[in-house]
Amino acid sequence: MSQGKLKKPSGTGFQPVQALKYTKRNLPHWQIPGSVYFITWRCLTGNILSPEERSVTLNAIRHWHGIKWVLYATVVMPDHVHALAQPLNQPTEGTFGLTEILHSIKRFSARKVNQARGVQGSLWQDERFDRIVRDEGEFLEKWNYIRNNPVKAGLTIIPEEYPWLYENDG
Repeated sequence: MSQGKLKKPSGTGFQPVQALKYTKRNLPHWQIPGSVYFITWRCLTGNILSPEERSVTLNAIRHWHGIKWVLYATVVMPDHVHALAQPLNQPTEGTFGLTEILHSIKRFSARKVNQARGVQGSLWQDERFDRIVRDEGEFLEKWNYIRNNPVKAGLTIIPEEYPWLYENDG
C-alpha cells in the first residue's frame, strides 16, 4: 500500500462496527453494544411449564431489568419464552453479554422448577434465537408479536389478561 493520503470514505454512510461480538453454536449470535434484541428460548421437548413455573421464569427474567438489561417486553408461554431487551453497559467496560444474562435466568429458573418437581436435569434447550432489532418499525413489530403470542395460542382473549406477559410502560 502506498503511503499517500488516505481516501475519505465514500458517501454511503457506512460505519464499521468496532465492538461486534460473534459467537456460534448451531445458530450465529451477534452482539453489538447498544442494540435491542428479540430473543426466544424453548423448553426441552416434553417440558411444559405450569402456571407456577411460568411465574418463576417471569420473575427470573424481570430480576435483571435495570441491572443488566432494559426489558421492554416479555412473555412466558407454556413451552417457550420471548423477550425484547437491551443489555446495559457494565460499570467497568462494555455491555453485559446476552449469553451471561440468559444463562443466569435459565439456570435459576431451571433450578427452582426442578426443586418443585423433585427432579434434576435440563429444563431449557441450550440454544436460543436472537435477532438485533434494526429500527423502530421492527421494534414495534416484535413488541406486538410478544403481546399477541398468548392470544394467538388461544391462552387468553386480551393480552393484558395473560399473567405471564410483562410490558415495560416506562
